[in-house]
Amino acid sequence: MILYRAERLKRLPPYLFAEIDRMKSEAAKTGLDIISFGIGDPDLPTPPHIIEALEKGAQNPANHQYPSYEGMLTFRQAVADWYMQRFGVDLNPEREVLSLIGSKEGIAHISLAFINPGDVAIIPDPAYPVYYAGSVFAGGETVSMPLEAENDFLPDLEDLKRSVLQRARLLFLNYPNNPTAAVATEDFFSQAVEFAREHEIILAHDAAYSEMYFDGVQTRSIMQTPGAKDVAVEFHSVSKTYNMTGWRIGFVVGNAEVLAGLGAVKTNIDSGAFQAVQEAAIAALTGDQSCVEEMRSTYEKRRNVLIEGLQSLGLEANKPSATFYVWFPVPEKYSSIDFTAHLLKETGVVVTPGNGFGEAGEGFVRMTLTQTEERIREALERIRNAGF
Repeated sequence: MILYRAERLKRLPPYLFAEIDRMKSEAAKTGLDIISFGIGDPDLPTPPHIIEALEKGAQNPANHQYPSYEGMLTFRQAVADWYMQRFGVDLNPEREVLSLIGSKEGIAHISLAFINPGDVAIIPDPAYPVYYAGSVFAGGETVSMPLEAENDFLPDLEDLKRSVLQRARLLFLNYPNNPTAAVATEDFFSQAVEFAREHEIILAHDAAYSEMYFDGVQTRSIMQTPGAKDVAVEFHSVSKTYNMTGWRIGFVVGNAEVLAGLGAVKTNIDSGAFQAVQEAAIAALTGDQSCVEEMRSTYEKRRNVLIEGLQSLGLEANKPSATFYVWFPVPEKYSSIDFTAHLLKETGVVVTPGNGFGEAGEGFVRMTLTQTEERIREALERIRNAGF
């Protein structure tokens, strides 16, 4: 039988992290001990009190039936309480909080609710690939906003052409940023909210890394910006904050009409998150937050070791103030993919080529902080011995 894939699939590049896994497998076949700084998947364990909440929830027969589409009200209330405690933002748990099967799922599906063929989604470049993929699946077009070092990896919104803005329905932002680790200022968030209001565009902010900040300087939520609820929603999850990436539970907050549109998509596609996992997420959000502080401390120490080592190798790596990513330019004689491939072949060290996040990522690579200090030092020594 001849199979014809849908045209939308032809518009998608190979999924970046799947390609990284393929490269790692090929290198491992040669006997190399792989040290991967590629995928942003926490290596730290889920805190015990969260696991205990899951175990208890799984023992409840009521949790084995279909959950509510919007998420348990107790879960949405926990999200609202967390937002008030962390950011001072008041949310109505019934209308302004929606549960997700991880923030990736919600980000992918919001385009289905608001993008028609011919409509435009404005996405950062470089960026998490799902912003682009979700827009493609909805039949929309994408316009990129370059994130450049000279502008602290913040987009120049005023540089967007009016012809684009007339067709734009969604504007994606992500701070703290993946892959650049940049942090948005209060002024930039105010500018973005006003821009979205002026041009009647939904502002979709991905805040998955908001709790991964360093040096005691907290990051902001866009929902703290006056008027944000008029135009914006913010995606979040417990994946990175509580080391729960495999649990698949997240949430989106903000404009009630936007959440209702996304909710309408979800009711026709999924049946909600397992309630025992929601109960575990409640335990995460409402429980002792010292585990989050310990997580930040661990990554901060790793950051310091990695940055010091990269700088000693002559690489222009600056300390990130948030996320668990380090983004730095490759030596001039390499492209992003050449540097990545050469590093893997010669040292067994895996990094992510910046052009996998978009054209503007060319000339950079990203490393994660998901290896122990010992393995970070070993990787640095391998790179040094390889003559980089």
